[in-house]
Order: sequence, then C-alpha cells, then structure tokens
Amino acid sequence: MINQIIPALISFVVVAILSPLLIAVLRKLRLIQPIRKELPSDHQLKKGTPLMFGIILFVGIIVSILFSPTPLMYFLSITYILFSFVGFLDDFWKASRQDPGGVSGKTKLIFQFIFTGTLLFYVINELGVDTSINIYKNISLELPMVLYVFVITLFVVGSANAINFTDGLDGLLGVVAIPTYFFFFMISDRSEVQIFCLIMIGCLLGFLIYNIYPAKAFMGDTGSLAIGGSLSFLAVLEKVEILIPILFFVYFAEELSVILQVSAFKLTRKRIFRMTPIHYHFGLKYGWSENTIVTFFGFISWVCVFICLAYWRFLLHP
Repeated sequence: MINQIIPALISFVVVAILSPLLIAVLRKLRLIQPIRKELPSDHQLKKGTPLMFGIILFVGIIVSILFSPTPLMYFLSITYILFSFVGFLDDFWKASRQDPGGVSGKTKLIFQFIFTGTLLFYVINELGVDTSINIYKNISLELPMVLYVFVITLFVVGSANAINFTDGLDGLLGVVAIPTYFFFFMISDRSEVQIFCLIMIGCLLGFLIYNIYPAKAFMGDTGSLAIGGSLSFLAVLEKVEILIPILFFVYFAEELSVILQVSAFKLTRKRIFRMTPIHYHFGLKYGWSENTIVTFFGFISWVCVFICLAYWRFLLHP
C-alpha cells in the first residue's frame, strides 16, 4: 500500500509546486480562455484567465511510468496522452485565436474514434479483455467482436465528451472526477490501475489548489478529454460497463442536458433549462454560487460511487 501512496504524494507535491510556474508561462504566452458571450456576467469577469492548465496533469503520467513501467501502465498513459492531444488542439485554437468555438466538433470526433478503435484493438488482442459485458457475478452477455467494438467505441467517445462537458465551473471536474478514480482504485486487483488512479487523485488535489473558485487557471479540454478517455477505458479494463450509467451519472446528466436543450429548441423554439450544460442552470435558475454547485455535484458523484461499490461487491464481483 505504501508503494502506491508514495507516487500519489509525489504527484500532489510536484503539481502543487509547478502549477504557479505553468500559470505564469500560459499567461505570458497569452494562452487565455475566450469567454462565450452568452455566459452569465460573473463568467465574463473570468476573461483573461489562463487556459490549458490541464497540461500540469502530465506530471501524473510521468510519475506513473517511472514507478510502474509495465505494458498496462504504458497503455493507460498513452490513452491519457491521445485524448489530451485532441483537447490540446481545441484549447490551442481557442486561446491563440480567441475563438470560443475551437476546433470543429467533427474534427475532434474523428480523432477520438480513430484513437478509441486503435486502443480497443490493443485492449482485446494484447491485454486479453474479452468481448463480454458482465451483468451479475458469473453471468455475462457475450457479444460478437464487431458488435462489442461498435458499442464500446460509442460508449468511450460519448463518455469522454460527457466528462468534457462537466468542466465548466471552477473546480467542478476535479471534484467530480476524484470519486470516480477512487472507485476504480477500490475495485481493481491490478497494481498498475491502483497506482494510476491514486496518482491521478494526487494530481487533481494539487490542481484544485489553483482551480477552485476563483480559479487562477482553467483545465481546458487538454485535461478534461484526457480524464474522460482514461476513466472510460478503466471501465472497459475492469469490466464494469454495466455500472457506467450510475458511476458516470453526473457526466451523463451534463451531456444529456445539452442534447435535450438543443432538441427541444429545434422542435419547439423553447428551452428546457436556463442554460446548458446543466451546472449553469442551477446558478441562473436557483441562484446557487459556483462553490455550492461544485459541492453538490461532488456529493452526487460520491453517492454514485458508493452505490456502484455496493453493486460491484454484492452483485457483480465473483
């Protein structure tokens, strides 16, 4: 256990120490967040805040490989890097051109589908993950290879983008993602997964020192898509796909709110929520502060994790 805690502590300390330097560099390079005009007035005040702060989480990747240079750890690291690359392209476009739209959604999805398909091929052929979905203890749904790859690819890309939607308030994604990494740490019997999850928790705790309200820098897609990709593939590796609707409840609620809002407006020219993703709705509709919303969403994430832990322990784990 101590061998898993040490790299997490190192990650926390290094992120906490290096973050001010990275923030200064981002500010000097003018890589700052453009603010969408439709966002509330309190968000307009955040104009000029450095973007791409998620780069600091690469400390975790370096520490992970140094402490456990195994094929599985390399896979987890590469997964994180590939999804971070997609986010980096979007962030750099936004910051350098001061364009809130960023890279087109189609371009980002093409990269994500290509990376996901490649990673799934490796997971199945090299890491020995079977094409079944566990439902109850030793009962599983066996899927043909093609169908499994199709379904899981949609799940990974959809989940990664849902997690990306959650990065909209100061500290929100960090607070919500820590419980999810904790879940995978608790259920895995792979030392690499345990170390990776604890390291990411350590990194996020160090990151939150500078990202909680009022944030000194924003994670950006560089970090949020990377977190989304890594968490999604952890679910595939640990064969807990059946738990994802509950485990990723907050992330899917964010994504679903956007889908419902867009669909309703196209059909009826009316909006269901004051603004989406749904975290904005709580502030505009009920007057909740950012800290209140972040705390509430974090609490919901922990509740979902403990529900999933109970399901895994009593109904899923052999």
